[in-house]
Amino acid sequence: MKKHYLFCLLCAMLPLLSLRSVAQPAGRQLHLQEVIRLAQEQSAVAKQVQTSRETSYWQWRSYKSDYKPQLSLEGVLPDFSRSILPVTQPDGTLEFRPVSNNNAELGLTLSQAIGPTGGSIFVTSLMQRFDDFDRNQTRYNGNPAIIGLKQPLFAYNNLAWAQKIEPLKYAESQRKYLEEREKIAVEATKLYFDLLLAQVNQDIAAKNLANNDTLYQIAQEKYSLGRLSKNDLLQLRLAVLNSDLALAQATLDAQTASLALKTYVGMEDSTQLQLNVPQVIPATTVAAKVALEEAHKNRKESINFQRRLLEAESQVAKAKGDNGLNANLYATFGLTNRGANWTDIYSRPDNQQGVRLGFSMPVLDWGRQRSISKVAELNQQLVQYTLSQEEANFEQQVLTQVNQYNTLKSRIKTTSEADDIAQQRYEIAKNTFVIGRISITDLNIALAEKDQARRAYIAALSEYWTAHYNLRQLTLYDFEKQRPLVNPSDGE
Repeated sequence: MKKHYLFCLLCAMLPLLSLRSVAQPAGRQLHLQEVIRLAQEQSAVAKQVQTSRETSYWQWRSYKSDYKPQLSLEGVLPDFSRSILPVTQPDGTLEFRPVSNNNAELGLTLSQAIGPTGGSIFVTSLMQRFDDFDRNQTRYNGNPAIIGLKQPLFAYNNLAWAQKIEPLKYAESQRKYLEEREKIAVEATKLYFDLLLAQVNQDIAAKNLANNDTLYQIAQEKYSLGRLSKNDLLQLRLAVLNSDLALAQATLDAQTASLALKTYVGMEDSTQLQLNVPQVIPATTVAAKVALEEAHKNRKESINFQRRLLEAESQVAKAKGDNGLNANLYATFGLTNRGANWTDIYSRPDNQQGVRLGFSMPVLDWGRQRSISKVAELNQQLVQYTLSQEEANFEQQVLTQVNQYNTLKSRIKTTSEADDIAQQRYEIAKNTFVIGRISITDLNIALAEKDQARRAYIAALSEYWTAHYNLRQLTLYDFEKQRPLVNPSDGE
């Protein structure tokens, strides 16, 4: 009678024993969006992405400065010399005499590039001082002002092509920054669900250990009463041992996944993380046509394709410009003078003009010019074919991701319902086993289905949210708010 009373008491305490055994230590509660925000703000990858963006900005500033006036100061201060040199005498003979002098030069130049022609105009002011220490003489020579033009003719115009290509590079870098941020979101999502699944497995293992331990205690009483076979008792004992091993492995997996997430996100504290299962799923259904349109408008690929075509076209122009008739025009007009004092240079200076036209043209090159041009043209065709294939692959990737997103979204509801049913079925099977109406085999089947359903639900959430941020990365579009993604520094 006493054993029967103890058996009934254990049955009544079964839910309490299970709850007490699976209590989890408190930790920092985090949800998915918070982890993504931390990763995009403080992770090592985020800092690399931000640095790349700043590098692109300063490269853009450097390009812009090429088209603005440039002011430079050049000089030689001093150029002193003391030596013995041959000096021609009035009668034609040579005498070696000591010579001690100093030459000093200073020039200020303001230049401006001419983008459409590839040339430049400049204004220069030069001053030269000569000191003869042997004769105690000082002379000045200079150009108060010189206006000049440097203009290549028929040559490749690097400035004009840069005006077409560099703005595309900068715009491409801005979109690449957004894409890299979304890549961080995708990776953070994967690590988040790796840890969440590990914690769910740890929770499952802890509950299974508690339940199996309680069932084993009840089974011992049933066995002593002759209501359970030795085989079933041993099977329950084996289930306890396996549950204990599973809990140890699940705990190790959770620790490993937690360390991986913390390392990626940039969390240096030792606080234990407790992740929340995302409950709210966006109600948006993505249309393939809209996703494709937004991808073409927002992604860097559209700019990248245009830039690469222009670069290939510029290489053709360079091949033709560098291998044909090349000529350079150099013209100056200014004032010049000399004197014993530097002020004499600015007193009634004389005019100074200069024009020089140089050219080069291959006469016999054994087909070298034609070969270089042909290679550049074929490379241009290859880029066109390559970009055509890449564009088709990109569109296919977007459409595939849209289909995957919509499919995974509908799967969540099914796996959630299956999880609830499997949990309820196991509780019923457990209670039915206690009263001896089902076998241990049926109980184990219900246990396995419960665990499998729970893991399937978490896996469905992981696949959905990964697809969600993959789609954002592929389109740079927020389908929840129905607007393109913007740089954080630009505001929402």
